[in-house]
Amino acid sequence: MVASTSSGCAGRLRLCGVLASVLAALAGPAAAGHGSPAGPMPVISAPDLQALLDRGGRPLLIDLRPADDFRQGRLPGARSIPIRELRRRAGYLPPGRIILYCACPKDELEAAYRYLADLGLQEVQGLEDGFPGWAQRGYPLEH
Repeated sequence: MVASTSSGCAGRLRLCGVLASVLAALAGPAAAGHGSPAGPMPVISAPDLQALLDRGGRPLLIDLRPADDFRQGRLPGARSIPIRELRRRAGYLPPGRIILYCACPKDELEAAYRYLADLGLQEVQGLEDGFPGWAQRGYPLEH
């Protein structure tokens, strides 16, 4: 975990766990309409995402971390949608390539992915190693 986001991490991880459970439960009704995606969540590595951005690619980057963490630093051009707000704000996401990231365990990121995929969003990926992996590699951050 990045030093600047380490305070209160245990509490945030517990909160993320609870929120992932809620998202998984909420995905049930959406799944009835679209069907759950088969297989694991597709991921993109930090080097591959950086190369995509360098080539002018503009996926919608969704930061699922709490708003305070987002304000301390984020991927360039990312939009803040804390995981606890995802259900309420998911309907406003445009179609197209979406890359989700957080600083939470992979199963919680996967729950957010499945929720969006169940809503019919088809080009959703997770950032491998999340925000901590991006920051540890020294890739650009906005503040």
